[in-house]
Amino acid sequence: MDINRLRQIKEETFKSVGNRATHSALTGMNYDRQVLVCGSTGCSSNNSQKIRQRLAELVAERGLDRVHVGQTGCFGLCAAGPVVVVYPDGTFYSHVKPEDAEEIVDSHLVNNVEVQRLLYVDADGKTKPFDEIESYCRQLRHALRNCGVIDPENIDEYIARDGYFALYKALTEMSRDEVIDTVTASGLRGRGGAGFLTGRKWKFTKEAQGDKKFVCCNADEGDPGAFMDRSVLEGDPHCVIEAMEIAAYAVGADQGYVYVRAEYPIAVQRLAIAIEQARNYGLLGKNIFGTDFSFDLEIRLGAGAFVCGEETALMTSIEGHRGEPRPRPPFPAEKGLFGKPTLLNNVETYANVAQIILNGAESYNTIGTERSKGTKVFALGGKINNTGLVEIPMGTTLKEIIYDIGGGIPNGKKFKAAQTGGPSGGCIPASYQDIPIDYESLASIGSMMGSGGLIVLDEDNCMVDIAKFYLQFTVDESCGKCTPCRIGTRRLYEMLCKVTDGKATLEDLDKMEQLCYYIKDNSLCGLGQSAPNPVLSTLKYFREEYIAHIVEKRCPAGVCKALLKYEIDPSKCKGCTLCARNCPVGAIDGAVREPHRIDPDKCIKCGLCASNCRFGAIVKA
Repeated sequence: MDINRLRQIKEETFKSVGNRATHSALTGMNYDRQVLVCGSTGCSSNNSQKIRQRLAELVAERGLDRVHVGQTGCFGLCAAGPVVVVYPDGTFYSHVKPEDAEEIVDSHLVNNVEVQRLLYVDADGKTKPFDEIESYCRQLRHALRNCGVIDPENIDEYIARDGYFALYKALTEMSRDEVIDTVTASGLRGRGGAGFLTGRKWKFTKEAQGDKKFVCCNADEGDPGAFMDRSVLEGDPHCVIEAMEIAAYAVGADQGYVYVRAEYPIAVQRLAIAIEQARNYGLLGKNIFGTDFSFDLEIRLGAGAFVCGEETALMTSIEGHRGEPRPRPPFPAEKGLFGKPTLLNNVETYANVAQIILNGAESYNTIGTERSKGTKVFALGGKINNTGLVEIPMGTTLKEIIYDIGGGIPNGKKFKAAQTGGPSGGCIPASYQDIPIDYESLASIGSMMGSGGLIVLDEDNCMVDIAKFYLQFTVDESCGKCTPCRIGTRRLYEMLCKVTDGKATLEDLDKMEQLCYYIKDNSLCGLGQSAPNPVLSTLKYFREEYIAHIVEKRCPAGVCKALLKYEIDPSKCKGCTLCARNCPVGAIDGAVREPHRIDPDKCIKCGLCASNCRFGAIVKA
């Protein structure tokens, strides 16, 4: 592959890709219309591949030669999936089913009439083109720039969007130091959680002494509710490959590994396709772009251990051993994979690199805050209307994310807290909803950025139960190598169970805090050191809920079963007997057309009575 061939591919393919990116018809286009179906995990699990196949069959049957049907990565609005977008119209169809394909083809593609019932309805109740939907207008897609635009299994479409031009620039116009200086000047920080300056890490690896060096990508992504890295690999795998090559050139490596969990089959498949395509084009392998730089890449599958997201445990796993962390120092930049200097970044970090090299550091560091540059991708989930993937400039407030992008809390409920950083993070109370989302601001209130999971909680969530959920996850995922994490997190979890069972004392809260700090100070790796964060943050901001469980033997949110009691309001009960007939343990009695009663000694608190009552007579007490 030489630069002239790369430019030729870009020019030829842009005629197909250009109108997707610009949402407007351009002269010389290969197609009048292009229909893109989301092929990400979320939409694929709802038959999006069948939708695409049926659309393609119908387009061929109707003889629509100037219509192209293809697949693409995640559009972000996962709650609206399966998603189909028609370009250059920008028509955004949501909740599409395979049986809707014929109507889309005949009405829209043949007769130019949009299918109104399938159009996405925005927060203001109006249907809009894709690029005018409010949640998109408030985002800035850098890492996700190609997701929803290109076919991730077509390298030509990546090239049409300036793919591999940054690699060419780095190899032919920049020294290794200049590449590192550019990444450093951009202010890019690691998106895996710690926020370490990317350029500094690259410099440490370059300066390390070793006859062999490696570049690795952490695509393990084990946080509950997080799917940012998965979506990048599914929608734009070449951006990671190109960035790893740039990094390898900068630090002096010739071999790379992508460590990705086996539970991500679509991401693994598309990454494997992308690697093979890059090899066939001469963009991986020997003497890339005719230079003396050579680099190749392999995939290593993880078995789902959360601890393998920690850098030293990840490298131990790649080596073929049980995934357990190693003491640091020495750090991986000095002694990493197979004892050699190793650079490790996560998927989202790499997804920003090519644009920084291609457009310069200044184009990137003008976005964000003084110390947190660029954008951040979040997997937005929980009690939120627009669940999905969002990318926002650093410094955007939590309130903007929840209400302007996320569409607010369903069912008129009140926003209570947001959990960021997964099991290593903390809970941000509603009183801090105006806080800007950046590394320093989150750390100042006891939370952390983490890899990018953002779980929204409403008034029906019990904060003690939330802390217990994350502690249970950590207990299950601890590798067991060090005692503070192996035993300490289990004891902490048992204390939380005492609280939710109504058996704890106020003295137990003091013991919990003491144990939290002991675990933080003495655990071997970041998993153990950060495991107490959900407990500490909920104790800090929601201590009154802990006290209610302990002193009043009451769960304010009505979640903790041991403290829950169901009662029947006699003024509302009609005596229909529906609750009694559905009670699995016979805890409800009463005559027909007479108020019924629940026997608290028999009640197992399953909630079936309340869910079956049509008169709202059964309430949690």
